[in-house]
Amino acid sequence: MRKYSFGFWIFAVCAIAASGVLYGILFYGRSSAIGAIFALFVCVPIIAFERGAIFPRLYAWISARSTPVYIVLTFLVYYALINIGFTVCGSLLWWLGFLQETTWAEATMLPENVVFYALGVSAILSFVTRIRELLGRGIFVSLLFGRYRRPIEEERIFLFIDLVGSTSFAEEFGDLRAQQFLSALFAAFAEPVRRRKGTIDDYVGDAAIITWPMRRGIRKGRCIHCVFDILDSIEANREKWLRDFGRIPQLRAALHGGSVITAEIGVDHHKITYFGDTVNTAARLESLCRTLESPVLISNELASRMKLSGDIKSENLGAHAVRGRGQSLGVIALTRDKQLSRGSVQPA
Repeated sequence: MRKYSFGFWIFAVCAIAASGVLYGILFYGRSSAIGAIFALFVCVPIIAFERGAIFPRLYAWISARSTPVYIVLTFLVYYALINIGFTVCGSLLWWLGFLQETTWAEATMLPENVVFYALGVSAILSFVTRIRELLGRGIFVSLLFGRYRRPIEEERIFLFIDLVGSTSFAEEFGDLRAQQFLSALFAAFAEPVRRRKGTIDDYVGDAAIITWPMRRGIRKGRCIHCVFDILDSIEANREKWLRDFGRIPQLRAALHGGSVITAEIGVDHHKITYFGDTVNTAARLESLCRTLESPVLISNELASRMKLSGDIKSENLGAHAVRGRGQSLGVIALTRDKQLSRGSVQPA
């Protein structure tokens, strides 16, 4: 089942309620809280089904059908949910006395225009949320409001996290199977990144690039805990990884932060991208994981901004030359003692 943040559901509920008020204005010439309530009962189940929050197995089964069959089955499910939602809402409001001017049959009889209106509202919300997911939550909002139309300088944290042994996996099982392995791995990143309020900026081959605004990323050590949350998620599902792919993913991760220039680029295809030494250094630091035989590295510059809690163990590996950088970079290896309780990592 796909999980979504509390903020997503607040947005969905507010948008649906507003559509109900608009429905009253369009069809009855007046706004009404009753319309908002009906809209919530009718549209929320559709959004919840489309998001996999209810009947996830049915949704997965329908999604696996061919496109024509998928469209027909989806319409039938939506129509059933609209009827159920409208009947339940009409019955409840009639029983509470808010629809005294009508009979129960009239209160629960689904008008034809409600069906088309509910389907339209649900389709628009689903489209917006899919675009939001495709671009990323933070990027979607920034593109929508044109925050980076003019390049700006800001401080950001970058996490480069890479799958170890992807080439050998592809040679053994084939490119298609390797892509399925990567897709499952990247899907496992989503919840820890969302929980730690990061944004998956891009996927490059077998690596993912995750970013935070500096202040958000160092608060409570979110950027560090995100790495170990991902590792914990993989470890907790080791049996499933072995069953599905015959091996458990091994990762290398590197964290670095600093000043970057952020800008929206492109004409037909818009993208928010980051320029500067900070991004390149984070990428080069990730390549040091293999050389230094440490799966999780953080630059001394970024680590100095946070105070590590007792469960996070650090080892100073000294300064190392980084390709493309004029000066050496202080490097720290991170591990976590699972026997200790998870504490927060506070800004220094």
